[in-house]
Amino acid sequence: MSALHIVKIGGSLARDEARLRALLAGIADGREGPCVVVPGGGPFADAVRDVQLRLRFPDALAHRLALDAMGRMAEILGALEPRLCVETRLGRLRPGTVWDPSALRDGHPGVAESWDVTSDSLALWLAARLDAARCTLVKSADAPPGAEAGRLVRDGLVDAAFPGFAARFPGTIALRGPGRETVLSSVSEAA
Repeated sequence: MSALHIVKIGGSLARDEARLRALLAGIADGREGPCVVVPGGGPFADAVRDVQLRLRFPDALAHRLALDAMGRMAEILGALEPRLCVETRLGRLRPGTVWDPSALRDGHPGVAESWDVTSDSLALWLAARLDAARCTLVKSADAPPGAEAGRLVRDGLVDAAFPGFAARFPGTIALRGPGRETVLSSVSEAA
């Protein structure tokens, strides 16, 4: 396992500019250690959800559009902190990059094309793929102390596929809200 740290920045942080900019500056300064950033889809993914509800198009298409939304947020994060570069190719991800997952639009084994898999699970998928030591999800809400993956799903803090991805990731998983960081106490697949 490498010392790499995957930091998923929730798209909801787009509503908290000061916190978002401070987090990005800290990553660029190395305060989180060697990091690869995974962006949430933010308002772009919210727009996909809204349009899908109205027009009722398939989840697979919504998933691909949500990957595009994450890609647009990756570009925004890179623009807000120019010391971080945006990269789509998995083989080129290095510390100091923001991952644009749009290359997954053509599908990937183990990544369901549904709303069950959002940027939270994709961060864990990437952490496992890159053999990272830690995956931190930065959120707009605090997780309860000692939380387990299934409870986080029930509380609406992570997506439905998260417990399965968490069970396959051997590193440390943490959720960081505005008030505290919580390390997951259990990663059982039961939600």
